[in-house]
Amino acid sequence: MISQLELINFKRFEYQSLEIGNLTLLSGLNGMGKSSTLQSLVLLRQSYQQGLLESTGLALNGDLVQIGTAKDALFEDAKEERIGFTLTFKNGNRATWQFDYNPQADILGLSSSAVPSETYHTNLFGDDFQYLQAERIGPRTYFVMSDFQVRQHRQLGAMGEYTAHFLSIFRDAKIPNTILSHPKANSLNLLSQAEAWLGEISPGTRIHITDSLGMDLVSLQYSFGLSKEYRATNVGFGITYTLPVITAILSAKSGALLLIENPEAHLHPKGQAQMGNLLAQAAASGVQIILETHSDHVLNGIRLAVHGGNLDPDAVRLHFFQRSEFQGQTVSEVISPRMNRRGRIDQWPDGFFDEWDNSLAALLQPIEE
Repeated sequence: MISQLELINFKRFEYQSLEIGNLTLLSGLNGMGKSSTLQSLVLLRQSYQQGLLESTGLALNGDLVQIGTAKDALFEDAKEERIGFTLTFKNGNRATWQFDYNPQADILGLSSSAVPSETYHTNLFGDDFQYLQAERIGPRTYFVMSDFQVRQHRQLGAMGEYTAHFLSIFRDAKIPNTILSHPKANSLNLLSQAEAWLGEISPGTRIHITDSLGMDLVSLQYSFGLSKEYRATNVGFGITYTLPVITAILSAKSGALLLIENPEAHLHPKGQAQMGNLLAQAAASGVQIILETHSDHVLNGIRLAVHGGNLDPDAVRLHFFQRSEFQGQTVSEVISPRMNRRGRIDQWPDGFFDEWDNSLAALLQPIEE
């Protein structure tokens, strides 16, 4: 597992070091660098998959992430035209890559690396990994299939586009971590568990999957109790949008790495809190999760899991990204509150999930009649 991430001259960061726990939550206002943090890890994986990381440089654009040009990746005020990444693992190993910027060719070429041989066998570079970006596939009449991504590598796709195919193939497989078993599920099978957890969002939801092998497409429909089956396009947006997140969590083995952006998207508050609870339980079972969220309900779901003794607070890392003025310049910085055994947080910087309190305080102010 990763225990620390260091970034040098990457996008918004001149230098940034972040502790990574079993469950790491990135928060902050828009445009502060949360997504860039996740992209740094995805960029390393993408470059490795394209065969460039060990010898050539960075693959800035691919199926997982689209950075743009090398200039886009380089910190605007970099003193050296060089980007660096360092990963520290819980076993003490450190892996470092440095890439020099060539403005004429607009590329980032590998200049030096110190990478233990076993690094490329870790979850970041293997199949025990999922990355779900903020822009996921919503309701469709049909969803695409990929035997290469699903059967061979058990991937859902960065937009969750292979989720229906994944559920079709592995519907009867038992979930690896029984601690995640929902009490209302009919069995430990993946499809049954996914239905039960979807029931926290929309009670009674049933998933119906039909393969169209001749067209390499999968049909995804839902029913509710004794109702007829409905196309995904005729059912609430949040159900289909959330299904990849639930599937990624339930199918993850202990030791897997999940990178998830905005798991709360299109969910009502109760569903968001249950998502936080599910994420916390997965982290407690040995899955490493790094998530970006704007939801105080997701945070509170995690806090309640800690308060209930279901997750060790030392396994949680909170990072709040903000921008401040320093010597006449605007700089990005990260504040890292800590959580105790009661689920309480030791500091609440301005903007850190405090909008509810701010709005309530304004509402309590007397007004002239």
